Amino acid sequence: MKSFVLKPRLLDSLKGYNKESFMKDLMAGFIVGIVALPLAIAFGIASGVTPEKGIITAIVAGFIISALGGSKVQIGGPTGAFIVIIYGIVSDPAYGLQGLLIATMMAGVILIALGLFKLGAVIKFIPYPIIIGFTAGIAVTIFTTQIGDVLGLTQEAIAENGETITVPLKTPGDFIGKWICYAKNIGTFNPWNFIVAIGSLLVIIFSPIAMRRIPVLNKIPGSLYGILAGTLAVLLLKGQFGLEGIDTIGDRFNIQAQLPDMVVPSFTFDTLQNLLPVAFTIAILGAIESLLSAAVADGAIGDRHDSNTELVAQGVANLVTPLFGGIPATGAIARTMTNINNGGRTPIAGIIHAIVLVLILLVLMPYAKFIPMATLAAVLLVVSYNMSEWRTIKRLMKDPKSDVTVLLVTFFLTVIFDLTIAIEIGLIIACALFIKRVMETTEISVIENEIHPHEETEERLTIPKGCAVYEINGPYFFGIANKFEELESVLKAGSRPKIQIIRMRRVPFIDSTGIHNLTTLVEMNHEKGTEVILAGITPKVQQQLLKANFHKVIGSKNFCSNIDEALRRAKTLLQK
Repeated sequence: MKSFVLKPRLLDSLKGYNKESFMKDLMAGFIVGIVALPLAIAFGIASGVTPEKGIITAIVAGFIISALGGSKVQIGGPTGAFIVIIYGIVSDPAYGLQGLLIATMMAGVILIALGLFKLGAVIKFIPYPIIIGFTAGIAVTIFTTQIGDVLGLTQEAIAENGETITVPLKTPGDFIGKWICYAKNIGTFNPWNFIVAIGSLLVIIFSPIAMRRIPVLNKIPGSLYGILAGTLAVLLLKGQFGLEGIDTIGDRFNIQAQLPDMVVPSFTFDTLQNLLPVAFTIAILGAIESLLSAAVADGAIGDRHDSNTELVAQGVANLVTPLFGGIPATGAIARTMTNINNGGRTPIAGIIHAIVLVLILLVLMPYAKFIPMATLAAVLLVVSYNMSEWRTIKRLMKDPKSDVTVLLVTFFLTVIFDLTIAIEIGLIIACALFIKRVMETTEISVIENEIHPHEETEERLTIPKGCAVYEINGPYFFGIANKFEELESVLKAGSRPKIQIIRMRRVPFIDSTGIHNLTTLVEMNHEKGTEVILAGITPKVQQQLLKANFHKVIGSKNFCSNIDEALRRAKTLLQK
């Protein structure tokens, strides 16, 4: 591994930094902090943890990603992509919150390793249909998890004193089980809860349009308007009309308006082993989303991020954040673009956004207990819609069937089963289809009688009697083993030539399976009295063949640099 030097963009940004730059970053950081507040709370609750853990994640991870990252404008924090994974771990009795913290720290170590080994560019090679498939699948899953709060569904439970009480509906972890549970409890539908959810949703959607021409108010995100409107509506309904049954954050969580102490989670080797697949999923998902966000930001500001430095920063953030009780974090595209659109051009804006969230946590967090769960559900419905990528899916449906297959398989596996399984199987299918496509590009053709020139400077070459020329176009690897069976069938169909020339000028590479098959082909021909000559081998392929001692099998004189030399060699052998 080459020496790696961490190069945070913060250091570059401080060169020539002035008051004007600071004022722009200050305004952008303040606005992004306001935008991040409702999302951090919503993502924390939807993930099965407390609201302040979402904010802690946005603070700690947001600060570290901005301070150490490879992008000037990247804003880090909790995102909707992790909700499914986090909820699955937290709701599992075998792991719970402790298991989540350990898995997140393991993911941080993996991300740091990816950055140190300069694998940032490799992450970008994950097929686009897989990314769209699991992103859309996560969107559907988030939408599904919020139906209970939108409809205000409840269930009966037994309290510690033995009394029967009504509690919010607890649903199974799987997609189908959730909808079955909703159907069984639809009789507990709360119309007032539904009205608050729909009203908040409409405010979130239309408030940015209504405030578009007001310079100050048009900077405030629709989600914040929705939360303010929903909270005031519920306070009015409860205070003036005594209406009950609309749960707020305070009804379900005990909110602590303070910075947490640092605690190192305890773990065993078995725990690490069991959580390793989940940690890899968190790491890969975090890497993909952060690098995609950084790439989008590059296009918006005309810059170029350092993907390896960014991965190291993401890793450090996910390694440190769990020590304060936080959840997985990554680069957030929506918050990053908000930062750019409001003038943020250096990592200082991201650091200010973290400071703003600290002030909100310490001063305003006690008031968050009045926010209705139905309103937070509306916020997440908008998040799921924005994540759905339905326009992109509609466009991709016109692409080759293989890409559509990968997209749909990844989507349905994400929704019905598990994101880890979806990514693994999606990658396997994508690799299999890629190999199939490469196989289809490789052809073995038989040239009879004359070799026609491809360029004006070339001459038409005559193939002598008793000699056959076969040309391989494309990679010579394990995927084209069946091509040799076709070649053998061609040889058996007619009279076997005494000399066989294999032209390899268009073979860019050969692997061990290709060398083995070529060796077998030569040995079989030798047994049947046929000499084999290789023509036009590229230096790279020739070097690989020499390393494998292939020249001892075929004979050094049967390595020919071009077809002319090969035909002269064939005539010499035929005369003998």
